[in-house]
Amino acid sequence: MRRADRLFDIIEFLRRHKRVVTAAELAETLEVSMRTIYRDIADLQASRVPIEGEAGLGYMLRSGYELPPLMFTEDEIEALVFGARMVRAWGDTAFTQAADAAVAKIAAVLPDRLNRIVETSRVTVAPGRNKDKDAFNRHLTPIRRAIRDRRKLALDYAALSDERTTRIVRPLGLAFFGPFWMLAGWCEMRRDFRTFRIERIATLKVTDDIFRDEPGKTIEEFYARPNERAPDR
Repeated sequence: MRRADRLFDIIEFLRRHKRVVTAAELAETLEVSMRTIYRDIADLQASRVPIEGEAGLGYMLRSGYELPPLMFTEDEIEALVFGARMVRAWGDTAFTQAADAAVAKIAAVLPDRLNRIVETSRVTVAPGRNKDKDAFNRHLTPIRRAIRDRRKLALDYAALSDERTTRIVRPLGLAFFGPFWMLAGWCEMRRDFRTFRIERIATLKVTDDIFRDEPGKTIEEFYARPNERAPDR
C-alpha cells in the first residue's frame, strides 16, 4: 500500500469510528507495525489534521473534520458508480473489491448532495449469467497484473475448434465483450497478434520474462490492424 493511501485510510478509519482507536487496532487493520502508525499519526498531526490523543492511549479525530470534497459533477459520480457495478457484475473478486474500495473512498469525501447519488443511482448492470464468475474469469487478475508489469504469459489454450496448444504470449490489453473477456497479445508461436477468450485458457503462468515494446508488436499496432486481429479459434 502506498503511504498516501495509508494516511487516507487512517483518517477515514478514525472518522468512521468516532471513538478512541488504539495504534494496535490501526496497525492490525492496515497490516503495518505500530511504529509506522505512530509516525503516520505524528505526520498527520503536523499537517494540522485534528487528531487528538497520544501513543499508549489511542487516537480520535475531532468531530466535524472532513477531507476536502472532490470536484465531481453529478454525471461523473453516476459514471463511476456504473463502472463499479459493471465490474461487480462481470469482473473477478479482486477486481470487484478494488472497484468497491475506490467508490467507498470517493463517497467518504463527497458532500451529502453528491453522496446521495452514490446510494440511490438507478443506472445499473444486469448480473452475469454464469453462476461461478470467479471460475469463469479465474485468470483475469494475473493477466491484468502481467499487462501492468509487462511480463510474458505461458498459457495452455483450448481454441473453439478444440485444438489445444501451449503458447508464450506478450499480454498487451484486455477487452470486455459481454459476457466474455478477451486478451489481446503477441503470440510467439503464431508470430503475430492474436486474441484469446479468457475462459478458454486452461492453465496460465506469469513468467519472469519481461518484455519491452518492439516495432510490430505493440498495442498501438494491434489496434491499427483491425482486419488482421484474428482470434485463436
